Amino acid sequence: MPWILFSTFILNMDRTNLSNAISGGMARNIGITLTIINNSISMYAVLFSIAAFCGSILAKRFGPHRVIPAMVFSWGLVTLGHAFIQDASQYYLIRALIALTEGGVIPATLVYLGSYYKRNELATRLSWFWGVQTLASAVSGLMASGLLQLEGVNGLNGWRWLFIVDGIITVLAAFAFWQVLPRSPYHTKEGFLNFGGWLTERQGKIAVTRVVRDDLLKLQYEARVTLKDVWATLVDYRVWGHLIITLIGLTYATPFGTYMPSIINSFGFNVYVSNALTAPNAIFGFITMTTLAWHSDKYNERGFHGVFANTWLLAGIMLLEFLPDDSSKGVLFLATFVIAGAPSVHPLNIAWMSENTAPIGKRTVATGLIIGFANIYGVYASQIYQASDAPRFHTGNFILIGFVSATILLWLNQKFLYVRTNKQRASVWNAKSDDDKAEYNANTTHQGSDRLDFVFKT
Repeated sequence: MPWILFSTFILNMDRTNLSNAISGGMARNIGITLTIINNSISMYAVLFSIAAFCGSILAKRFGPHRVIPAMVFSWGLVTLGHAFIQDASQYYLIRALIALTEGGVIPATLVYLGSYYKRNELATRLSWFWGVQTLASAVSGLMASGLLQLEGVNGLNGWRWLFIVDGIITVLAAFAFWQVLPRSPYHTKEGFLNFGGWLTERQGKIAVTRVVRDDLLKLQYEARVTLKDVWATLVDYRVWGHLIITLIGLTYATPFGTYMPSIINSFGFNVYVSNALTAPNAIFGFITMTTLAWHSDKYNERGFHGVFANTWLLAGIMLLEFLPDDSSKGVLFLATFVIAGAPSVHPLNIAWMSENTAPIGKRTVATGLIIGFANIYGVYASQIYQASDAPRFHTGNFILIGFVSATILLWLNQKFLYVRTNKQRASVWNAKSDDDKAEYNANTTHQGSDRLDFVFKT
């Protein structure tokens, strides 16, 4: 798990550097406008989503322990390429390549983690996974506050040094991942960094058995995805509920995340302090997200936890929207602290969908789709904050209030959809005699989460 957390740390450190580079004068130096930046974010979202859909399938085909390092190495090279951008055409090309190389790693990692952890352990681990991404944002902001001050060293802009340092770290990390990630809990001796194996043979058997006992479907965990699995996923309205929650619920993240350093800068802080101040925001968000996921796992509840987190987020955006422009910069910064500190429920939503989606092939496709939807919203979300609305983006924030309000309703709808389905199925199943149940088990064409005896977590 620490190595997986390090891989996602590297991913988000690289992904958040764009906002740091923009605040450090990247757009001015290469002659691009805010419109070009927004359009590139839309392009990135489309390409990232396509790559994400393929990521989980590639992981099943070649093994996530090989796919993950290959992807990290690829985007490490592209991250280095950012340092050599000279104009808008090169900027678009590099952003397209970074989307295609980064997009598949998260769904590949989700496939990987599913073979190690039980269902009631996954939400907490996923919260660590996304929580470390927020810590990466914090570290990235602190690094940027220092590296941007290298402006002019060896004739390079500070933001170019930012991409050079991140690119080198990423490429070196890829070689480490290649040698350390085991194929499965039972095969941990591969790679010279595994020091003879993380687990003994007996421990490996226990690690596999505990996961299979929790979910018998994982007996076929290495099965490849078929077109039948793809179709079964696309026609499952319950999966679509989670996809829409992702699409609408994450919309705020692109405009606010991209321009947070610039927004803080508009309060009266200088550019270096503005980047550094993104760190406490990210750290607070990590604490709240992991705490909420742990609480959700402990009490075996998902829906109301999502409602709570989005209500918190709504309060923060309303603060940013309605605080007077002449408020003190400390008070205005507090609004960004509340927004960034709202618990992210994206990992909770993924865990919820995963445990309620079966069989394995269908779950694998759904995993790729939800990561794709977690990025495709950038197509329109990147247009919410416009240059004419800067620096407080009052119109954009009002739009975000609508999206977050809708997200609260979507979480409630998904919660009660599962509650109602469980009650309806229980009524039908309990009315059957033992012979009828035996006949159903012998002859039904229902599979996985479509079976009458499948109980959804709510």
